Amino acid sequence: MAGHVVELDAATLGQLLDGELPWSDVHHIQSSYKDPKRFDTYVRVLQSRVPWRDPIVLPLSPYLCIVKNGAGRYVVKCLCGQEFGDYRDNWKTSALIHVRDSEEKLQEIWPGPRCPDPEKNEIREFFCPSCGRQLEVDAVPPGYPILANFTPNLEAFYDEWLGRPLP
Repeated sequence: MAGHVVELDAATLGQLLDGELPWSDVHHIQSSYKDPKRFDTYVRVLQSRVPWRDPIVLPLSPYLCIVKNGAGRYVVKCLCGQEFGDYRDNWKTSALIHVRDSEEKLQEIWPGPRCPDPEKNEIREFFCPSCGRQLEVDAVPPGYPILANFTPNLEAFYDEWLGRPLP
């Protein structure tokens, strides 16, 4: 139904995050207009699942958030509680990095004749140093710099999108 706003309660959003909804429900949620409260509900669900009290300001990925820590700084934090530093810095440089840069290492995840050529490609896997969770994977040419995916403008997001000041 085009134009229909789908409002999600915390329980349904939690099921969505946990992969417990049938595909037809997920598709309907994804293709419908989002309700204006969805962001706050999502943050509330995430906040209820973490072992720390720092308020989540912006979720970055399934396992990383920007939070306002006890010192009043905005930092990237893993759901386990590991801090990766100021949100404007590249969190990847504070992660554990496993580089697949040989045929043997690449064959572990991409066996067969379609395996990437290690002279032209490497796979970088970024892990949380505290919980060991894989946070991201980059496929890049050897020697390519470790780049941040993006740096959000927190003030603009809160002021212009949410219509309220940054907490």
